[in-house]
Formats: sequence, C-alpha cells, structure tokens
Amino acid sequence: MSQAFDNLTERIGREDLPAMVLDKEELPQELKGFALSKEGPLENETMAEHGFPGSTTGEIVATGRTTGYLREFANTFEIENLGDGTNLMAATVVHLFEDRGAVSRWMKDRFVGEFQRYVGREMGRQQYLIAADPVELAGFSDESVGLRTLQATDAGPVSSTIVDFRVGRLLGVAYVVAIGDVERKQLAQQLGLDLEQNILKVVLGAV
Repeated sequence: MSQAFDNLTERIGREDLPAMVLDKEELPQELKGFALSKEGPLENETMAEHGFPGSTTGEIVATGRTTGYLREFANTFEIENLGDGTNLMAATVVHLFEDRGAVSRWMKDRFVGEFQRYVGREMGRQQYLIAADPVELAGFSDESVGLRTLQATDAGPVSSTIVDFRVGRLLGVAYVVAIGDVERKQLAQQLGLDLEQNILKVVLGAV
C-alpha cells in the first residue's frame, strides 16, 4: 500500500469507524442466519477490561491506540443444541491508532505476542488457552497476520480463527468462533478481505 494512501488515513476519526465494519447483509453465506449480538465503540477502558489478565487502560493508551468499533453476530440456536464444528460467533472490528507504526507493533506484540505467551495458562473468564497457532493469509494490501486459538471452557473446547491487518493507522480485525478443535481460515480471511474493502472505500470517501 502506498505512503500516499497511508497518509489519507490521517483524516479518519472515530465517527468514520461504524461505516467500516460489516453489516448483516454483507456477511458470507455461511453466516447469513446469524443475528446482531453486539455493536458499539471499543474504548481503551473496555479493551483493558476484556483483555488478558492484568491489562490496564494505561498500557493500552501507551501503545498508541485511540479507539475502535465492533460489530458482532451470533448463531441464533441455543448452544446446547449445537454440535462440534458449529460456528458460534463472527465479527469485524476496526481500531484507530496514532500512526502506522503503532498498528504494526500492536499486531506483533499484543496480538500474536500475548496469545503465544498465554498458551498453557488461564485467560480469565473461566477459559484456559490450549494453543495459539499461526495462520497463513493471502490477498491483503499490506501487513497481515492470523492466529487459530483453542480454549478450554466449561462448555467444552472452543476455537477462534482471528485475522489482523493494517491499513495506514487503522487495524482491521475479523474473527470466527466455533465449537470444538477446528479452523475457520477461509471464512475469517473472507471477512477480513471484505472489511478491508469497506475500510478502503471509507478512507477514499473521506478525502
């Protein structure tokens, strides 16, 4: 991605983020039956509250993160009626940082780094991280990284396939959560690529 396009993201503010994350009608066919379960701003305080044990707002502010926005969809069936391999949740998220370097550092140090450091440890919320394996990605305009994590929960094993990618000082995130020890690379990558297209459209439209 060109430096000139990166510079365009300097004009993006928190008010632009909701237009970037995917709406229900933009979801892939596998997720068409899902319903909106969570939506709204992701401030640094919320990131700390729902992050790894010991996360603080001050630490997150120090990374250069400013704010973000989440739109999450969930399977509408009762969880006790869902079998192994069933998709539970899917979401797209956009985070706004002070500069492009802060995005790259977050991807390496806080996304990949924290997950890998917590393998074999309690993550909080009665979840134990069993694995955090790299996922090879393709098709993104700039830096991208993926992980497939496996957590032990009270309801049994749950997998998350997570995609992070950079667009200037924006970090795009897409994830799919499923029951059991599975990977959802293709689906998470498609969500990420669709999110990237939305981000590019909004950035260009803000000129």
